Amino acid sequence: MAFRSWNQKNRLIPSANEKKGGGRKPLTQIFPELADRLLVILKDHTAGDPMRQEVKWTNLSRRQIAQRLKESGTPANKNVVSKRLHKLGFRRRKPQKKRTMKQHKDRNAQFENIARLKQQYLEAGKPVLSIDTKKKEELGNFYREGVTDATEPTIVNDHDFPSYGKGKLIPHGIYDLGKNEASIHLNTSRDTSELACDSIELWWKEKGRSDYPNENEMLVFCDCGGSNASRSYLFKEDLESLADRLKLKIRIAHLPSYCSKYNPIEHRVFPHVTRACQGVPLETVEVAKHYIEKAETTKGLQVAVRIMDKVYKTGRKYAADYKEKMTIRFDKFLPSWNYTAVPKAG
Repeated sequence: MAFRSWNQKNRLIPSANEKKGGGRKPLTQIFPELADRLLVILKDHTAGDPMRQEVKWTNLSRRQIAQRLKESGTPANKNVVSKRLHKLGFRRRKPQKKRTMKQHKDRNAQFENIARLKQQYLEAGKPVLSIDTKKKEELGNFYREGVTDATEPTIVNDHDFPSYGKGKLIPHGIYDLGKNEASIHLNTSRDTSELACDSIELWWKEKGRSDYPNENEMLVFCDCGGSNASRSYLFKEDLESLADRLKLKIRIAHLPSYCSKYNPIEHRVFPHVTRACQGVPLETVEVAKHYIEKAETTKGLQVAVRIMDKVYKTGRKYAADYKEKMTIRFDKFLPSWNYTAVPKAG
């Protein structure tokens, strides 16, 4: 029989002849498929912080995830799930003293619809894009959070007065979910629906047409507001013109109201762009392009950067008779969030 003793901190000390390696095996050894099945469950329930790539959240509880793992044939309790989530970088949210925004009644239904559309288009080999405009940046010798590897200190202005800057940088992003590739298009005028459509067109001409040579339609995820607002007739008009120019069906699926953080580009691309530019004053558009092109991940994310010199103006109005002549095809399910721009025949 092996005798044990206790040390000064009341911890059990094994005897010299006691075998090591006893006890229950880790669940990951018994069920090696646990990690992969967990990622499948989290795929459509992940949100991220666009400024910090290491921070991720899920709207599923630990108990719900454990139940879904059990249903897939991999039993795991909530404590095991919690440990695995922590290793993957998932954190729980803390309450914040901010004004609470309302939640749309069709929020969950639209998320389920988006997940269904994404799977349908990806399985068919069709392009699935996530688009959004990243946080605007002041161009100039201004301080930016972060540190850099350098032999000399980076000297910047002691105040960030816009009057000393060179305008605002507007980075519009396109993320190809199927290829895990991103395109960032830089502009310095205005964030408009025309810019959003031109950005898609530029991506198609430089990447999409060669990557998807036999496809005649694409699926685009975007927020409910901003330059691609779901209620904007100007965006729909510009979208129809884009569909005509590219001879493509462009299907739009808006993220529910107040859910922009769930847009894939927000947590799969923008954090890496932020990291690539940390601690560097963006004095010109060319400097911004140089550093954004360095964005990369260990999982193979590639980021192409282009400068769009076109000047975009605010205050544009859609045509007076556009509502009567509109050819947008609205889905029967939540039509205000789901619709398709179809190119004219001929």
